[in-house]
Amino acid sequence: MCGIAGAVDLRGSREFSTRRLLAMTAAIAHRGPDDEQVHIEPGVALGTRRLSIIDLEGGRQPLANEDGSIWVAFNGELFEYPELRQDLLARGHRLATRCDTEAWVHLYEDLREGMFARARGQFAVSLWDRTSRTLILGRDRVGICPLHYTEVDGWLLWGSEIKALLASAMVRAKPDVRGIDHLFTFFCAGTTRTFFEGIHSLPPGHFLKVRDGRVTKHKYWDLDFPDAGQERRLADPAPLVNELQALLQQAVERRLRSDVPVVTYISGGLDSTVVLGLCGRHRGERIPAFTIGFEGAGPDERVHSTEAARVMGSPLTTVIMDKSKIGATFPELVRAAEGPVLDTSCAALLRLARAVHQQGYKVALTGEGADEALAGYVWYKTQKFRDGVYRTVGRSAPRLLRNLVARSVAGRRMVIPPEQAIGGVRPAQQDLYEMISQSKPILYSEAMWQQLGDHSPYSDLDITTDRMSRWHPLNQSLYVGYKVMLAGLLMISKGDRIAMNASVETRYPYLDDDVIAFCAGIAPEYKLHGMTEKWILRQVAKKILPKQIANRPKTMFRASLAQTFLGPQRPAWVDQLLSPESLCATGYFNVASVLKQRSLQTVLPRLTPARFIFDVALTCVASTQLWHHIYCGGGLCDLPTWKPPVVETTAVGDAMTSGA
Repeated sequence: MCGIAGAVDLRGSREFSTRRLLAMTAAIAHRGPDDEQVHIEPGVALGTRRLSIIDLEGGRQPLANEDGSIWVAFNGELFEYPELRQDLLARGHRLATRCDTEAWVHLYEDLREGMFARARGQFAVSLWDRTSRTLILGRDRVGICPLHYTEVDGWLLWGSEIKALLASAMVRAKPDVRGIDHLFTFFCAGTTRTFFEGIHSLPPGHFLKVRDGRVTKHKYWDLDFPDAGQERRLADPAPLVNELQALLQQAVERRLRSDVPVVTYISGGLDSTVVLGLCGRHRGERIPAFTIGFEGAGPDERVHSTEAARVMGSPLTTVIMDKSKIGATFPELVRAAEGPVLDTSCAALLRLARAVHQQGYKVALTGEGADEALAGYVWYKTQKFRDGVYRTVGRSAPRLLRNLVARSVAGRRMVIPPEQAIGGVRPAQQDLYEMISQSKPILYSEAMWQQLGDHSPYSDLDITTDRMSRWHPLNQSLYVGYKVMLAGLLMISKGDRIAMNASVETRYPYLDDDVIAFCAGIAPEYKLHGMTEKWILRQVAKKILPKQIANRPKTMFRASLAQTFLGPQRPAWVDQLLSPESLCATGYFNVASVLKQRSLQTVLPRLTPARFIFDVALTCVASTQLWHHIYCGGGLCDLPTWKPPVVETTAVGDAMTSGA
């Protein structure tokens, strides 16, 4: 894994400043502390920070083909590279390294943009074709690796992180209130929109093509499901269980390919323990494991993770977190994520990645992605119950109940989108989105409403596949989960950005292309069987894990929300950020309403809708204020702000640059 940054001239062949490019790569040095290289020629500049994992000595980049006509800077892994390398050699290509980066230039020689059909893994890639003066920027299918871009002064700038764009000194950190509105709707900016105005996220499964000053966006892949009733179904599902086990074993084996040691994250639950078990079956040796324990800050699974590590014979490192540690870590979390973060447990994952790095490791396998593939979240169960009510009494009764709850919280200004606001259907998540949205009429300032105007966050989701209405309702919801929450929240606040903050690459067997395709194709009852989530994965687990682990009910990995910020252990910066002065300075929120809801959170009954809604919403308020302070000018509290690194003159002189 690495970090990439660069620029292409949309007006001609101006030369990009070496110092400016090195400032961009320096801003993401944590993504690649092992090496720094740049390639600059008239009209284009490519920069890389490298975390050496494959071909430690020979894999320096940016890297070119034999005649120097095609250059690439690459972040990520092509997990099938050994097989891909043999295929390239058989077709007559000459390869100078053992690194998967080199595959890109030769795939492009053969296939041009069709190379993405052969690129299997997690990646963000920038490729320059000097002959046709064409730039390609691409991102993996499900959005594991980030890639951001913006246009300024006739240049298209890109970077693995937004910090790289800001460090160019060409881009101003200006808030996008529509991105903030996404947080209070979808819990993240889960689209091309970010929290910064004018800075975009390249969607998963897409690439940009830049030629003759024109930038076009193309989709090369999308998740698909069979029509309802056409899913794979067998009288005896045993062959499907065996197939999933084989695919997961293959996915794990691919992600163990590395020239450095690999470790795993475990929670003691089903998903991560299956990964650990499959690692042991492949390696035949003990794989170090890392886990988190919560003390009074959320569900504590230390007993389960300790048992899982003992059964697998894995040495276990446990990072202990309480509310005060979460609060102390949260500013670094928001700085790393480059946006407000709702899920406070992400602070624990940041500490976990730091522990991995401190022990000298660079790569960790995780269990993320199983819930998206196999209906692991509670809202899929509530959808099943809700749809049963629809069949019994029609849609009017549930709609009336939702509106009553909304009115009880937000009054006449309740936020009610169309009944089927996402892709023309009503997925499981929309119930939750609508509930949390009722905080907006209470907490948003009038200035915020004026800036938002009549814009609906649902219009940004870009979920437009005409096949969606033909899928089973569960698969419709799984699709929304992949498109919004996975890429927008989990892969940023829990995945790539948090791990790479500590120079650790996380790999995800459940996000393997073949595993995703298999899970998409099987019948819904193999995913959610009655009210048992991930049923087919549990059958795999019974074959490789002790029964008590395979049958263990799901515990969502989460920490306390608003109580982290509002309780007696809150850090001092919380009161500073939520003071009338700071709230007025940003202008997003109604000062009196925020202060009132803070006081009500200590007296409202715990199990009421209002308590839940404002537990989430006040966490979003505090996190938004914190993000604004760190990136958009400071002055709201005593915490330091983010500043671009200073590039020394010697660094400019030492940079590897290649002329035209």
